[in-house]
Amino acid sequence: MPIIELEDVSYIREKNPLLQQINWTINPGEHWAILGLNGAGKTLLLQIITGNLWPSKGKVTVLGEVFGQTSIPELSKRIGWVSTALQVRLRMNETAENIVLSGKFASIGLYQDYTLEELQQAKQVLMSLGAVTVIGKTYQQLSQGERQIVLIARALMAKPALLILDEPCTGLDLFAREELLQRIEQLASEPHAPTILFVTHHTEEIMPFISHVALLKEGHFFKQGPREELLQSALLQAFYQRAIEVTPYTEERHMITPKA
Repeated sequence: MPIIELEDVSYIREKNPLLQQINWTINPGEHWAILGLNGAGKTLLLQIITGNLWPSKGKVTVLGEVFGQTSIPELSKRIGWVSTALQVRLRMNETAENIVLSGKFASIGLYQDYTLEELQQAKQVLMSLGAVTVIGKTYQQLSQGERQIVLIARALMAKPALLILDEPCTGLDLFAREELLQRIEQLASEPHAPTILFVTHHTEEIMPFISHVALLKEGHFFKQGPREELLQSALLQAFYQRAIEVTPYTEERHMITPKA
């Protein structure tokens, strides 16, 4: 059973097609990156996958549930979504572990009664991500990198089958970004890791654990397939329609820079 299956999905707003005839299948065991410039439609696509937007056309199936034949709120409990947009909605004086615990209830802030065992579980998730030092600190006291780790831990509290990371490295300095990417890679290597959908517009953020890449351009998939086939100079130059240079960033990662 595919994790995600989109069949001829389009999204039209005021007669303007923002997503066009998206056909896409993510199978178990795959981790995908969506690569595209700003305005390509990445966030719209995520909103459709999570049920926050309804497609104008086409069929959406996520985790075996067909949209229109299932409960979206129930499905949402099986999907973790990490986005910097969530940060502005969080309480800055809330402790890291309380923010993580709120993920169990899919709430912004804690309004439900919880047990000490559940609170300990939240701390354990942070520790599993190497973030023991944030426990007891308020969100306001955390660095940007630490905040992103807390958001990932929050998403993991519900033990999702699908984890969507929407440009998680935004606002991070070089060192914080590398630390975050290493922790995400470690998460992906765990036996019961969720399927990861990593959204970015920086090729150097596409880590070796990513098995497949989708190139999204102006609301449609320019190309999709195995990572090693997609991250090629000629293909990426055709995708961006600019003179670019693909250079090694590390042994298994690549960086794109514009040619002068």
